[in-house]
Amino acid sequence: MSDCMEQQAEAGWRDILLGRYAAMSLVLAGGISLHAINITISATMLPSIVAEIGGQKLYAWNSTLFTLSAILLAAVTGRVIQRLGARLTFVIAVLLFALGSLISAGSTSMTVMLAGRSVQGAGGGMLFTLCYAMIVHVYPEHLWSRAMALLSGTWGIAMLFGPAIGGIFAEYDAWRLGFLVLAPMAGVFLMIVLYLLPGMDRKKERASPIAYVQLAFIAGSVLAISFASLSPSLISAALWTVLSVVLIVALMRREQRGGNRLFPTGVMMPGTALFLTFALMALLIFCVNTEFFMPFYLQRLHGLSPLWAGYIAALVSIGWAVSEVCSARYEGKAMERTVVAGPLAMVTGMLILAAGTPQYGSADLDLVLLIALALVLVGVGIGLGWPHINTFALQFTEAEERETAASALSTVQMFAVAFGTAVAGLVTNMSGFNQTDNIDGIANSAGWLFVTFAVSSVLACFVSWKLLVKRQEISQ
Repeated sequence: MSDCMEQQAEAGWRDILLGRYAAMSLVLAGGISLHAINITISATMLPSIVAEIGGQKLYAWNSTLFTLSAILLAAVTGRVIQRLGARLTFVIAVLLFALGSLISAGSTSMTVMLAGRSVQGAGGGMLFTLCYAMIVHVYPEHLWSRAMALLSGTWGIAMLFGPAIGGIFAEYDAWRLGFLVLAPMAGVFLMIVLYLLPGMDRKKERASPIAYVQLAFIAGSVLAISFASLSPSLISAALWTVLSVVLIVALMRREQRGGNRLFPTGVMMPGTALFLTFALMALLIFCVNTEFFMPFYLQRLHGLSPLWAGYIAALVSIGWAVSEVCSARYEGKAMERTVVAGPLAMVTGMLILAAGTPQYGSADLDLVLLIALALVLVGVGIGLGWPHINTFALQFTEAEERETAASALSTVQMFAVAFGTAVAGLVTNMSGFNQTDNIDGIANSAGWLFVTFAVSSVLACFVSWKLLVKRQEISQ
């Protein structure tokens, strides 16, 4: 029996990688790789970019606007596919991505850079959504799980190449070339798409309406907290922060009224199993945004090269990927322990980072290794429970809303990335990060950043416990 199952698994992978679906697998893996490599290239080069064109107080906006554009374009990608077909949608996504890369390469100020990153995010968000949306349209159902695994594995591998590419360009003060090479890479990918992607019928059913109001609330809340990070006084920063919270509450009220929803029923109702599931997911992703600042801190406070700083920061992603693979096999009580243990590991990592990262005066190999271990723990904090949390989201959703739930998973993740980076920008700028020539101010910002996100990790511990209690109540 086990031998039979083994043969079926091997045959499935042959279909994905070598069989009739190999061409589609190459297209989808290429799209995911382009988006993932760009993220890590940009993060690794950003300290060098700031050193040349300035705009350190807008540091976090590079990730915030990139991800916010990705959210908005991801939300409309399904409708674009229905109206224009997959091939033309891929063309639009790749052209946007290439245009954004060229704008970023030619940036003479941070304002222009942010414009380029926003266009890049729009193209990347479309690519990311396209690749996952195509799975259900191209592969037979028995290959869906393997196709998902292929894209997840491709993402993890691609994330390892980004720091090397970005680090090399940053080492030689050639960050503009780092963006420029993305344009021909996008061109090669576009030729592969046009050659390999088969023509597909457009859907005949009526396209589902887009929840524009909820998307406006999401965008507004992220932008409000981002403007708070630029405020010259605590009062104005507090007002922007209050506005951000008000918009999130408005989003929840709108979803609770029903009608054209962005999320499945119950996600925005505090106390429900779905609310706790998505809240835990958002908190874990929210906390990992500290990774975005690590290349800067490792270079400025600990004297590491851009290449080494990029790879050490990438340990978060490595810890996430390895722990997720190991945890996916757990069931029952063992599975429940991983869901609770994840946030605890994250709290531990954050506290170590809060104590170790600001110590620039005593930077040595032992300290850098301790920081590296803490970053791994932060990644493990997400990966341990991640496969089970995603499963909970589908299990707690009614059958007719599971397609909406699958879409909501990516929306919540991207929102948590954008909002978390914006909050990180607020905390760091208010605690000395934007004092370019003041190393003590930068070190102080590192301490406050990790203490703040350690508190969020503690909240994730509480939510994970409440979620398991709710799950046990439902199963009884």
